[in-house]
Order: sequence, then C-alpha cells, then structure tokens
Amino acid sequence: MSTVYTRVASPLGELLLVGEESAGGVVLASLSVPDQRGGAVVLDGWRRAPEPFADAVAQLDAYFAGRSRRFDVPVAEGVGTPFQRRVWRAVESVPYGETVSYGEVAAEVGASGAGVRAVGTAIGRNPLLVVRPCHRVIGADGALRGYAGGLERKRTLLGLEGAACVARA
Repeated sequence: MSTVYTRVASPLGELLLVGEESAGGVVLASLSVPDQRGGAVVLDGWRRAPEPFADAVAQLDAYFAGRSRRFDVPVAEGVGTPFQRRVWRAVESVPYGETVSYGEVAAEVGASGAGVRAVGTAIGRNPLLVVRPCHRVIGADGALRGYAGGLERKRTLLGLEGAACVARA
C-alpha cells in the first residue's frame, strides 16, 4: 500500500486529504487543516495524487456550499484504539446541525464520570475532521470546547450547519 495526498481550498483554509492506495482504490485515512504554524504536514514518501480524491473533494464542496449534509467516502478502518473507534462511531451518529455534549458521548459509549476526559481525548485524535463531525461535540454548558482545527473553525462549521450553539464561546 502506498500513501497519496492532495490539498484543496475550503472555507476553513487549505485541507490536506491523505489516503491509502490499494488495488481497490483509495481510502481516506486523514483529513486535516492547517495548524497554528500554517500548514498540514506532508510526510516523506507520500505521493501527490489529486485524482483518487475527486469524489471526496466533490462531497466536501457540496457540504461547504450547503448542498449536502453527509459524507459517503471510503475511510480507512482499523485506525485508533477500540475505545477511540467507539467514540468516533458515536460522533458519526450526531445529525447535521445538531450538537451533543462530551458527557452525552461518554454515556453512549459506556464511559462514566472521568470517562468524559477520555472521550475528549479520543475526539481530539479524530483523523477525519469535517467528514467525521467531531465539531458537533460541545461542552455541557453549550460552550465550544476543543477542536483540532481551532475553535474558530469549529464555530464556522457549526454556523454552516445552522447549529444553535454558535453564539456561545
């Protein structure tokens, strides 16, 4: 398997899409945004190949234009710990334009009490920003808390979706 990538413009800034290429095509392994230093990192040995990402890019464009509310792209399986994968599945079930609290996600995955912190850590390790909508998870008080792409991008995504908590910071 080889790793391929492409970069695309978006309302969040440049997105870096990384995929694993195999005989069956490319599966999306990560989608990231620039960090505070300004760029998402491309590693040595990765090959730039925009063509395999055409469908994912079209779906992202439709999402950002308000024409689509969900993603249907093949994603890499087996990434993350079993706990992280449970949390990520719970996050994937949060409907477009709605939010849930970290505590609600913790309850859904069977993590009680201090498990909220572990849920937050798992969400922070989500390699598929935007596609796996971790931006829809907020504090119990409605405040925006944590987002690998930064709180302003989280606010932008929730605003795009019309989520009610956008005014809270």
